[in-house]
Amino acid sequence: MAELGSKGVTAGKIASNVQKKLTRAQEKVLQKLGKADETKDEQFEQCVQNFNKQLSEGTRLQKDLRTYLASVKAMHEASKKLTECLQEVYEPDWPGRDDTNKIAENNDLLWTDFHQKLVDQALLTMDTYLGQFPDIKSRIAKRGRKLVDYDSARHHFEALQTAKKKDETKIAKAEEELVKAQKVFEEMNVDLQEELPSLWNSRVGFYVNTFQSIAGLEENFHKEMSKLNQNLHDVLLGLDKQYSGNAFPVKAQPRKKTKLFARLRKKMSSDSTPAKANKSPSPPPDGSPITSPETKTVNHELEPSTLEAPGASIPKSPSQPTEAAHAGAEAAGSEAAAGAETSKTEADSGSTSLPAVVVETFPATVNGAMEAGASSERADMPPGFLFKVQAMHDYTATDSDELQLKAGDVVLVIPFENPEEQDEGWLMGVKESDWIQHKELDQCRGVFPENFTERVQ
Repeated sequence: MAELGSKGVTAGKIASNVQKKLTRAQEKVLQKLGKADETKDEQFEQCVQNFNKQLSEGTRLQKDLRTYLASVKAMHEASKKLTECLQEVYEPDWPGRDDTNKIAENNDLLWTDFHQKLVDQALLTMDTYLGQFPDIKSRIAKRGRKLVDYDSARHHFEALQTAKKKDETKIAKAEEELVKAQKVFEEMNVDLQEELPSLWNSRVGFYVNTFQSIAGLEENFHKEMSKLNQNLHDVLLGLDKQYSGNAFPVKAQPRKKTKLFARLRKKMSSDSTPAKANKSPSPPPDGSPITSPETKTVNHELEPSTLEAPGASIPKSPSQPTEAAHAGAEAAGSEAAAGAETSKTEADSGSTSLPAVVVETFPATVNGAMEAGASSERADMPPGFLFKVQAMHDYTATDSDELQLKAGDVVLVIPFENPEEQDEGWLMGVKESDWIQHKELDQCRGVFPENFTERVQ
C-alpha cells in the first residue's frame, strides 16, 4: 500500500475506479435492454460522425502523400542512374560533354529540392493537421463515459426519490453525486460542441493549402525540368548533326542458311546441260544404285503415281525422248518454282529442245489426291496464301532470292516449300502488285525480313 501511495495511487482510488466501471457496465446493459433511458444529443452525434469521416480522409491523404513521396524518391534515383549512364556513354571527344555533365548535376539538384519541399510544405503540414485528432478522439470517448456516469447518477437519484421508504440522507448524497456528474459532463460537452464543428470546417482550408502547395511545387519542378530537357535536346541535336552520316538503320536478321533460290538455280543450270542430260554414270562395282544428295532416281516412263510436282505436270507420251523425260523429271522433282528458270537456262546453254512443260496454277496433287488445305485457298490469292503484311521500311535485296521492298508495299505471305529452308526472322512471299499483274510465283516470289513489315490481314 505504501508503494501505491508513493506513486499517487491509493487503494481507495483503485476501488473507486473499479466501482465506476461496474456501475457504467450495468447502466449500459439496462439502456440496451430498454430498462433505463439514455440521454441523447443528435447534434453532437452528427459532429462525431463528421469527426470520424474527417479523420479517415486525413489518414488516407497522409498515406497516399507518403506513397507519392516514395515514388518521387524512386523517380529521382531512376533519373540519376539514367543521367549517369548518359555521362558514361558520352565520349570525351563528342561536342557538348561539359554541357551534359552540368545538365546531369542540375537534374539531381532539382529532384532533391522538389522532394524536400514536398516534405516541408505538404507532409509536415499533414502530420501537424492529423496530430490534433488523437487528443480530441480521446476526449470524445471520455465524454461518452461521463454521459453514462451522469445517466447512472440520475437514475439512482430518481430511484431513491420514488422508493416507498425514503432515506433523506441517501437522497441528499445521490443528488450531490448527480450534480457533480452533470457538471463534469457538461464541461466536456460544451468544449467539444465548440471544437468539433470548428475542426470540421477547417478541413476545407487545409485541403486547399495542401493541394495548392503540391500543385505549385509540381508546376515549378516540371517547368525547370523542361528547361533542362530542352538543353539536353539541343546538345544531342548538335551531336547528331556532327555525326549525321552514322544514323542508326533498321537491320534485317542475318540469314544463316544457304540462299534458297541461288542454290536451286545453280543446280537446275548444271542439270540441264546436254552433256549431263545424256551422260549415264557407270554403276559402282558392287552393283548398288546410283544416288545423289539433291536428286532421286526417276523412272524414265514417268508414271503418274511416282512423279508429280507441285504446280507443274509433265505430259506422258510414248514418243517422248528418254533424255527429255529424264530432264523434265529432274526439273519437276527438284523444285517446281524454278521451272521457268530451267527453260531459260537450257536455252542459253544450247541444249536440245525439250517438250513444253505445262505449268498449272491450280493446287498440285500427290498420287491423284488434293493436297491438304488446297481446297480452301481463295482463287485470287497465290497457292498456300497465309496472310498479308505491309512494308514499314525500305529494304534493299542483297541476294537474287530476296524481295526488294519499298515502305507501303503489300506482300502476300506463302509457306516455304521446304520448311527447313526458312531462316528465323524471314518470310516467303510475293508482292501483291506483282501477283495481280503476273499471277506467277516462279518469277515473283522471294524471301524478306519480317521485322521490316507489319501484319495487316
